[in-house]
Amino acid sequence: MMKKYFITGLILLLPGAVTIAILLLLIDFFTKPFLGFTSNLFAKWNLFSEGLFFLTPEQVIQYGSRILILLTLFFSTVLLGFITRWFFMHSLIKLCDKILLRIPLVNTVYKTSQDIIKTIFAADKKSFKQVVMVPFPRPGVYVVGLIARESPPACCKASGKELISVLVPTTPNPTTGFLMMFEKEELIYLDIKAEDAIKYIVSCGVIIPEGSSKVS
Repeated sequence: MMKKYFITGLILLLPGAVTIAILLLLIDFFTKPFLGFTSNLFAKWNLFSEGLFFLTPEQVIQYGSRILILLTLFFSTVLLGFITRWFFMHSLIKLCDKILLRIPLVNTVYKTSQDIIKTIFAADKKSFKQVVMVPFPRPGVYVVGLIARESPPACCKASGKELISVLVPTTPNPTTGFLMMFEKEELIYLDIKAEDAIKYIVSCGVIIPEGSSKVS
């Protein structure tokens, strides 16, 4: 009985704990590069030298610095978006784009990153929306994958077959995986959402997605 209570409490508390941990990690990631500068400013201006409530002066300076950095980053991002949307930043971005594309090595990394971001966020793209089952690592064994798009023409021509690129995420970390090419006949199309498929992968098969499969 005690074990059941413990598991129930763990199920209730774990999502919140994971969320808090990720938020703290992101806050540390965004504020750490500027923390020394803002802390020195507070110390130089002799702010919070008395402390605040139960916090020591050092703790107040540290927390105050992080809050100030986050607010500055937020409003700077909003301001940048406003300028980009309404003023001449578009021309400046195009100029920077041309310069970066002319620098050896940098142009390769920049162009690749640019193409990936445009493909993922383009409104008319359907990449990673269709969930499929594919035979991996051998026939008769299946894994869940997401269709990226058609494989490169060079690959299709070399194999003499119509190939589809499929991303097979790993579990429990779906940010890594395998990009493989399958014949269209090898794919088993599933009538489930991509979000539900990711939950299934992250949970190591514990969260079962709703929906019926269909073979095409």
